[in-house]
Amino acid sequence: MVEEATVDCYGEAEEAACLLDALEEHVLLPFSTTILTVTMSVVRFELTDRDDIVAICTRGGAHQAVPLVDLPLPSPLPHGAEWIDAYRLWARVWAADDQE
Repeated sequence: MVEEATVDCYGEAEEAACLLDALEEHVLLPFSTTILTVTMSVVRFELTDRDDIVAICTRGGAHQAVPLVDLPLPSPLPHGAEWIDAYRLWARVWAADDQE
């Protein structure tokens, strides 16, 4: 899936942007998640200045950006959750490469 989304990309920044596009296309929003016992709605994904993808979670009028690698997923999984797993795999590979 990662290869499918990033086939024409050069470098981490372009790959992150293409993975964001894939998430926006394939993951059905909004979906609920629970963060520290608080139920919130995931309403969109955003790319940070560091080329990380975050989930924008809301409850009432409050908004919280949660790194997608740390976002708890509900059961049952939202439609398209396999793309979140693909992003997490990609992020682990880049993190491992950065530590070398």
